[in-house]
Amino acid sequence: MTGLFDSWQRRINYLRISVTDRCNFNCVYCAGGSDSSALRSVELSYEEIHRIVEIAAGMGITKLRLTGGEPLLRPNLSRLVGMLSQVDGIKAISLTTNGMFLSKYAPELKKAGLNRVNVSLDTLQADKFKRITGSDQLKEVLAGIEATRLAGLNPVKINVVVLRGINDDEIIDFARLTISQGWHVRFIEFMPFGALRNEVGEMVSAEEIQESIQSLGHLEPDVGESGDGPARYYRFTGAAGTIGFISPVTKHFCHNCNRLRLTVDGRLRPCLLDDDEVDLKAALRNDAKTEELQELIRRAVTIKQEQHHLADGISPQKRSMREIGG
Repeated sequence: MTGLFDSWQRRINYLRISVTDRCNFNCVYCAGGSDSSALRSVELSYEEIHRIVEIAAGMGITKLRLTGGEPLLRPNLSRLVGMLSQVDGIKAISLTTNGMFLSKYAPELKKAGLNRVNVSLDTLQADKFKRITGSDQLKEVLAGIEATRLAGLNPVKINVVVLRGINDDEIIDFARLTISQGWHVRFIEFMPFGALRNEVGEMVSAEEIQESIQSLGHLEPDVGESGDGPARYYRFTGAAGTIGFISPVTKHFCHNCNRLRLTVDGRLRPCLLDDDEVDLKAALRNDAKTEELQELIRRAVTIKQEQHHLADGISPQKRSMREIGG
């Protein structure tokens, strides 16, 4: 077999890249913040990211996702997108963002080679938006979603982390938008993460979410949205949009996990929910040869665990979500 395979014979073909840990929002479940905890010298340069991607693509990586923090706080992100879109073997580049800057940057990102965008949006209510994010810019985010759609970066997927007592009363409102506006909404179970484990709120299971929206109509599996990602997709009869359920806690998808994560400071992380990492930055800045970097990537794949251990009360402790990129 050619390509990257871990010890459980899962093909690894997807790399998520955190380009910055800075964020202009301060979401309650992310331990975000407006100030950078990483100095510019700690962040990988675009050229360093490009080199890692070139090597990884030669080993079987075909899909990339740029994350943060808020990735659009990184200056001239479209330049990086353009660099990565020219790498042989890379078939798709996507972006996860809070949406604040999409009105400004969506057209140039599309032109540079970006394929898709996911927007994190946990409420449609202005007062609740400020409570969750620390920002009062809901209108700007909604305008960014529309600008992204008009730029042709479709489908725009909306990621909703559901927390009991905070935004679970809006589940039906989001689901209804897949019918009335053709939105593509993905409901995500809250993952108890590090220091935030007992500080944010109670998770609402994907099963509960699905049951709560049955009143809107019949949900049927959506074959067109199926793939090797973590979401299970459905569609209301006649709806233009889709609904996805991502259940990392109650029905984990570790058995078909296909990804690695590159942290903002250049460490390759085999699992979001495990603290194991392999340092690529030190090797890069010591003029490592391609073969040395290939071996480090293989090492990261080799130490990838069979599954996470959230059910056992074990979660990562060493980093916040924004450093890893989710």
